[in-house]
Amino acid sequence: MRNALITGTSSGLGRGLARVLLAQGWQVYGCSRRCSGLLDLREVQVDLTAHDTVGERLDRLLDGVPGLDLVVLNAGMLGAIRDISETPLGDLKQVMEVNVWANKTLLDWLHATDIPVGQILLISSGAAVLGNRGWGGYALSKAALNMLAKLYAHEFPDTHLSALAPGIIDTAMMDQLCDESDAERFPALQRLRQARGTEAMPGAGAAAERVLSVLPALRERPSGSFVDIREILEPEEYARLFGRRP
Repeated sequence: MRNALITGTSSGLGRGLARVLLAQGWQVYGCSRRCSGLLDLREVQVDLTAHDTVGERLDRLLDGVPGLDLVVLNAGMLGAIRDISETPLGDLKQVMEVNVWANKTLLDWLHATDIPVGQILLISSGAAVLGNRGWGGYALSKAALNMLAKLYAHEFPDTHLSALAPGIIDTAMMDQLCDESDAERFPALQRLRQARGTEAMPGAGAAAERVLSVLPALRERPSGSFVDIREILEPEEYARLFGRRP
């Protein structure tokens, strides 16, 4: 049986990944601040920013597990959509704490443990590259996450790492982006609102299947690479969005 560890399994993409892998016969281990309620998911509730407690919770969750075929570091937060000049430093630190330093804690635990790991995905975002107005702490944190993957790739010689942008997904995060934020002031939001309810913005389950489908292709890239899923699955859309030829 193949084993996977996923963070942020209580909602969104993390929950979608857990459901799809469980349906495929994987043993899935999850950690999140809230219980997912998924049948057969072995999980612990943990605040990943409470760094001193993470190791003990993971020790308990993965006790006796001989190896992990896949680790998906998915848990994260968006933060407020507003100009960076108007964003308090404390708010930026909070986003960095969740999106970057919590993942460092997890990577350090994986590095120190004797459990072999086949592949690690750090869930990034196109925001890390596009730098659109209003994305502030989220864009900064995901850019830092991309570098975190590149740096840790040197220290995991037997594990393949990728920072993967999964594309836009219809999750609770989109409620904030599509319903609450100012699309006139922050034009990048207009594309999201147009995509919601269409095939361009799949739900969590379909997005999870897309992510899992590109795992072999990711392993063909150098370990530590940042990859946007649209580059693999939708090269024309990728070229249009990022201004590059397929």
